[in-house]
Amino acid sequence: MDEAKSGKNSVLSQVAERMNALSPEQIEEKYNIIENKLFEFANFLESHQVFLYPPGSKEIPTENIIRKAMEIEKSIILPVFTDVKNTFLLYKISHFDKDLVSNAHDMLEPNPERCKKIALDDVDIAIIPGLAFDDKGGRMGFGNNYYSKLITKLPETCRKVALAYEEQIVDQIQMESRKYTVDIIITDTRVIYKI
Repeated sequence: MDEAKSGKNSVLSQVAERMNALSPEQIEEKYNIIENKLFEFANFLESHQVFLYPPGSKEIPTENIIRKAMEIEKSIILPVFTDVKNTFLLYKISHFDKDLVSNAHDMLEPNPERCKKIALDDVDIAIIPGLAFDDKGGRMGFGNNYYSKLITKLPETCRKVALAYEEQIVDQIQMESRKYTVDIIITDTRVIYKI
């Protein structure tokens, strides 16, 4: 267990070092490339119900993506975190500025009183956050297992996609099980299909 933890810490420090070497301008330029690639990505264009992680996360920012996706009439589904260990409920938002409220962790999430609850089976494409990835679809998050659990519950037909800076791609991520992998990773230099 300790070996896995130290492996995770070394991967995260490697990624942090690479990210810290980038200037804010470089990060913005890379972000713009990733965002453009997502909006040209066939699976994304064909999807109707898009799951995204909340804006304000430490991963690639999603506010702009959510706003743009709503402009092209995608249904945007965001999580509402619950007190039950590693679980959240999914809600569809209709208006970015009116439907989101800050939760206890200062993250924006749908207001259940304004938004419609959505079943996992209705999600066409899920944009899954992460801090580091490998080319086999392995991902490393904050370790709270929210998204690992979500990946296993999404329908087979749902594409699980990650957005990442190329600096977040590492040689290998140690994972208990490959059932927690994403299908596709869009970076600023390539699109990685799980091998």
